[in-house]
Amino acid sequence: MASSSSYRIAVFASGQGSNFQALVESSRAGKLGSTEIVLLVCDKPQAPVVERARQAGVDTFLFTPKGYARREDYEAEIVAELEKHQVDLIVLAGYMRLLTSVLVEPYAGKMINIHPSLLPAFPGKDAIGQAWEYGVKVTGVTVHLVDGGMDTGTVVAQEAVPLLPDDDIQTLEDRIHQAEKRLYPQVVSWFASGRVIVEGRKVTVRQ
Repeated sequence: MASSSSYRIAVFASGQGSNFQALVESSRAGKLGSTEIVLLVCDKPQAPVVERARQAGVDTFLFTPKGYARREDYEAEIVAELEKHQVDLIVLAGYMRLLTSVLVEPYAGKMINIHPSLLPAFPGKDAIGQAWEYGVKVTGVTVHLVDGGMDTGTVVAQEAVPLLPDDDIQTLEDRIHQAEKRLYPQVVSWFASGRVIVEGRKVTVRQ
């Protein structure tokens, strides 16, 4: 049972749920302070992340977008679930849908996403493949606020991942995912402890 004093997190995911699992494990290890993951929102009821949530004892809200006439309709139901669970922060972790104002506006500044590039470079799908094909020497991961655009929100934190001489795209992808699992829990802990200050497109993390 969630305690009323905890910092309550909802994770949105659509796939395997590796970042969801990393957050669960960080929370259990006490690395996220008084946080509690209270809800998984998933648009693919058969996705492996759903079983991860079940094993972690996390409530789920599952839906199939094709069952709704408009995105706004299922987002209204999501907002109701978030309110019921008294969610403080939404963490997108492989949730592959653009959001409308129905969801973005009530949680402005309280919704973050992680993207596998150093934004604003290589937004959108297959960012790792984009960077690889471009031939960059350094790529990485970005945690940003969600504003409804395609990876356009204010940057909260970034971690660089260099391309090594013997890399192939799989080894690069593996190291980027390792960076995601380091950076995302850290940023969540910053939010939980009230250390993130947003002024326009500038983010300061208080020590």
